[in-house]
Amino acid sequence: MIIFLCKKRYVLLVLSFVLLISTFGKVEIYGEENLSMYSGCYALTDARTNRVLAGKKETTPMANASTTKILTCIITLEQCSLAEQVTISKNAVNQPKVRLGMKVGEVYSLEELVYALMLESYNDCAVAIAEHVGGSEEGFAKLLNEKALQIGCKDTYFITPNGLDEEDEIGFHHTTAEDLCKIMAYCVWESPQKDLFLEITQTRSYKSFVNRNSFLDQMEGVVSGKTGYTSKAGYCYVAAFEREGERYCIALLACGWPNNKTYKWKDAKVLLNHGLENYDLVKKEEEWIKEKIQVDGYVGKETFATMNRIMALEIQGISGVLEFLISENEKLDKEIIVYKDVKLPVEKGQKLGECNYYLDDVLLESVPLVAQDGASFWTLPQIMKIIFTEFLSFS
Repeated sequence: MIIFLCKKRYVLLVLSFVLLISTFGKVEIYGEENLSMYSGCYALTDARTNRVLAGKKETTPMANASTTKILTCIITLEQCSLAEQVTISKNAVNQPKVRLGMKVGEVYSLEELVYALMLESYNDCAVAIAEHVGGSEEGFAKLLNEKALQIGCKDTYFITPNGLDEEDEIGFHHTTAEDLCKIMAYCVWESPQKDLFLEITQTRSYKSFVNRNSFLDQMEGVVSGKTGYTSKAGYCYVAAFEREGERYCIALLACGWPNNKTYKWKDAKVLLNHGLENYDLVKKEEEWIKEKIQVDGYVGKETFATMNRIMALEIQGISGVLEFLISENEKLDKEIIVYKDVKLPVEKGQKLGECNYYLDDVLLESVPLVAQDGASFWTLPQIMKIIFTEFLSFS
């Protein structure tokens, strides 16, 4: 009996060890070598194309804590002047820690609140900003979700401006690692206020506020980032990286809980080094695409309906400069699609096809192919002219 119990304990010990390894051990990333990662969900993306280069459950909806604040910040910068004055409400004051500790009725500049938001991650400042920009938290949440859709997020739903866990009749406050990378790429490289966003998020200190994103000084090339934590989300991190033209975004969700605060820095380095070691920047120069398209032509009157012709219209487009990250095992594919059953009339500049560029089955760019000239129905004078010309050729 004693031997049986010992064996049973041994089996349980082995099973527990296997479970631990499967949870926190090495995880295969997109067919590459195994990488040791702590995060439950993560993504490494090419910031120019938003292509996922490495990931685990990168499309799984997850609570994302204060990483929400990068979207709160960029919306504020795009819609308001930092010189605007904000009166603090009771709702803002009552937000949970971490907070600045403002009092009802106090007035702050929007600049002070934004720096406090991004450097110290104060929750009360996020609500004060939201109420000023959106009229209310609910109004600002609408702006958050509209902007997320505009950026191209596929499964993001924000309820709070600070990322605190919340749930309503639609769902819970969440995003995905892939979507969070898209948001960060937009903030740093696409937004009209990208320079101001970088200036704020790269500031090490502002008045009494200290930047808590210590990863800025841990790895050369990190240009922006935001940390986050709630009991539901765990430790989270999103960052943007640029070096020698290579642009990456990373998002780490559910990356440990207390006392594992440093896991996110380790995972961030692993993911970024994976990108730097396995991908190179490729720049494809401008390319003109020219094709011919056959268009059925006919006269506009039934009496001449039998006199059909086939018109050959030239269509063309220009791809522009396409920059992307590629590994040695990947290649760029081009697919030209010419629309079928095109009918007259055709307007000059009308889209009649497209040229698509793919990398590893992921669409990188779609170039519209347009008609270089217009074409309309034959008129009676045109038909008579053709008949007369044909008659003369036989005489």
